[in-house]
Amino acid sequence: MRVMVERFDVAEERLSCFGISPAHWRFVFEILRQRPDECACPVLTWPQRCVLLLAVAGVSWWLWRDAVTCLLFINGCLIAFYLFLIAYKFYVIHVSLGHPRELRFTQAEIAALRDEELPLYTILVPLYRETESLPRLMQSLRQLNYPPDKLEVLLLLEEDDVATQEAAAALALPPFVRKVVVPNSQPKTKPKACNVGLAQARGKYLVIFDAEDRPEPDQLKKAVLGFRRAPANVVCLQAKLNFYNQRQNLLTRLFTTEYSMWFDLYLPGLSHLEAPIPLGGTSNHFDTERLRQLLGWDPFNVTEDCDLGVRLAAHGLATAMLDSTTWEEACSALGYWIRQRSRWTKGYIQTYLVHMRHPLRLHRRLGIGASIGFHLVIGGTPFCLLINPFYWLMTLSWFAFRWESMASFFPFPIILWALVCLFVGNFVFVYSSLLAAYRRGYYDLVKYGLLVPAYWVLMTIGAWKGFLQLLYKPNYWEKTRHGLDLEAAASVAPAPETGR
Repeated sequence: MRVMVERFDVAEERLSCFGISPAHWRFVFEILRQRPDECACPVLTWPQRCVLLLAVAGVSWWLWRDAVTCLLFINGCLIAFYLFLIAYKFYVIHVSLGHPRELRFTQAEIAALRDEELPLYTILVPLYRETESLPRLMQSLRQLNYPPDKLEVLLLLEEDDVATQEAAAALALPPFVRKVVVPNSQPKTKPKACNVGLAQARGKYLVIFDAEDRPEPDQLKKAVLGFRRAPANVVCLQAKLNFYNQRQNLLTRLFTTEYSMWFDLYLPGLSHLEAPIPLGGTSNHFDTERLRQLLGWDPFNVTEDCDLGVRLAAHGLATAMLDSTTWEEACSALGYWIRQRSRWTKGYIQTYLVHMRHPLRLHRRLGIGASIGFHLVIGGTPFCLLINPFYWLMTLSWFAFRWESMASFFPFPIILWALVCLFVGNFVFVYSSLLAAYRRGYYDLVKYGLLVPAYWVLMTIGAWKGFLQLLYKPNYWEKTRHGLDLEAAASVAPAPETGR
């Protein structure tokens, strides 16, 4: 393990150039040193590889001996998996609708907070190729309803991203903003940069905002109240995420209905059920010292937010939802959207494999209910996306060719379950999207929830890209480009009048 860690070390002379102490840099990879079983470097351990090889060998042998029975058994298991996933999602949303599951505060409670009693709050802003977003970011930070002398904002800039460094240098930064340059080294990921910031953070609480974020001005004060009200084991508060360019094009409309369902209905239900929460990549607020005790983020996991949510639960800690929204930019270009989705799927698979290295220990820590949530949400989400194309292909083949041989894989009980999945499952997913858009007040977007089945096709493309990339570039970070909404607005803006 020591040899593996040394691969990612940076010489002390270089660290001193960036104002980073060796102790701070050591912390970045401390999870690999102290808890390698919780780190995605490597993704698969040798025991896991052996189990997978034995499973593949066993299925191959069964297919060779009796292909019909083997495929019938696999099909039955997959249909049962779909049924459990649909039922669980319906139950989680039902729980969320039954009663508000977020921490909520009145304006009077917020106004009662005295500035001198507020703790120092650290904001980490990881930046990479974000020159377009910087001016809007500074505006959003200035609009925060929090005493400037109680703020510490760390702009985490990458060494090789000279353009963003120059853009930041050209801005008149407030006194509470400090630039931190992260040495160019592998893995080149957001969590590695965040660990550099965490090692230097001085605030009692800490939050991550992305470059394009527009948090509600009173979000930090709500978080302070949330930590005071929440149980002692709550280490993280997740604010809701939504988009400010919802209506830019069809893709952003569908993306908005998905996010509204995920953050407004699904995650609050999971939180109430005390299941592991796959955190959003931004607007998660932490108790800084307890986050350090968890050794921060896994720098090798490309969905470090999801992984950290599971690690919190595995260590007996909890996440609560905060009734505050951070507005983000919905990715409006299909190519970048696929890149983003592939990274998310790859990271979910990474997270699932990492935490399944010791399945019995994990289940003892989580308990039965939370374990079910872990398998269905963290493992089931990417698995569902990966197997969907096979059932779509079988359905199209049946209607196109009416192959009688396919009927042998769908005897009466299985075909009945399959029809339930087809009709009830799609109804649940479509209805939850319609409902989420309606509850958000996006009345004109409600109808786009009907296109969820087509949206799933795009999600599946991204999932397969991420799965295949896991095999040869497991720690590669697919960068999402921001500022596309500005380009779209500029392209439709009227040309300025010129004098003769």
